[in-house]
Amino acid sequence: MAVHSSYDLKQMQSLPLSTKIRMSQTRIRGWYDYFGGNVYVSFSGGKDSTVLLHLVRSLYPDVEAVFSDTGLEYPEVRQFVMKQENIKVIRPKMNFRQVVLQYGYPLPTKELARKIYYAKKGASWAQKFIDGTAVDSEGRPSRYAVSKRWLKLLDAPFEVSNYCCDVMKKQPFHYYERETGNKPYVGTMACESKLREQQWMRTGCNAFEGKQKSAPMSFWTENDVLQYIKEHNLEIASVYGDIVQIGEEINVFGDPIPIYKTTQCDRTGCMFCMFGCHLEKEPNRFQRMQHTHPKQYEWCMKPTSEGGLGLDEVLKYADIPH
Repeated sequence: MAVHSSYDLKQMQSLPLSTKIRMSQTRIRGWYDYFGGNVYVSFSGGKDSTVLLHLVRSLYPDVEAVFSDTGLEYPEVRQFVMKQENIKVIRPKMNFRQVVLQYGYPLPTKELARKIYYAKKGASWAQKFIDGTAVDSEGRPSRYAVSKRWLKLLDAPFEVSNYCCDVMKKQPFHYYERETGNKPYVGTMACESKLREQQWMRTGCNAFEGKQKSAPMSFWTENDVLQYIKEHNLEIASVYGDIVQIGEEINVFGDPIPIYKTTQCDRTGCMFCMFGCHLEKEPNRFQRMQHTHPKQYEWCMKPTSEGGLGLDEVLKYADIPH
């Protein structure tokens, strides 16, 4: 049973940042106390996890930050991570090229890749999302069927899957948690995807049962993160450029809220990940990479037969400009 509704989320997202900070601090304390301080911050070096680390360490300065060094990060992000104090570096057992060759490419979204991957493996539950017979909990046709645009991936000359995140990030953190007993704070937000919104509605910020993790910024927005960085004068990875104000909005309380954007990358994540790329306005992440990181761009586009990642073939097949 869900503990929150989409209405709850919208109400919380409309709150002033100062209120959100206090609410997040309450959740951070609750997680810390519940596990007796055996906690850590999952730190990617991105702006969201930079804000999370600042929030947590403003209350508990000695909490360890853990970084999974996947080899997929922007060089500037990795450099930024290595400058931080009390950082534990962990690594996956496979590199990205090995993952895509064994399991498939991360395209177009995590959920669609998962359905297509398992449908090709013969899973009946996944096939229902392919042929449109999947239903929701009330017996109505599911809204999450695979659209016509992506059905062609079933016949693609390459595989797609959602295994990249599992192998490159989830597994290393799983091994770390099993070894230390520490439980994570993560910087994910419900506004990032429908999947994360649904997850928040099921468990709230602190999931004490099942997959235990605290996401104390779940009800924040992208603009909240940028506003926090500006107000607290935080250093972030240089790949984002500067944070500039582009306008102003009036919130539900009648107060003016500055609207910010970054002058370079808006999101970093894994350099070669294609999840969500089809939704980006041009220049998208790969078009920008061609100019900002030409060596990485050349390698990821190069065919796998020549030692590259083969993304040129994949993106062409998916009709994604690059």
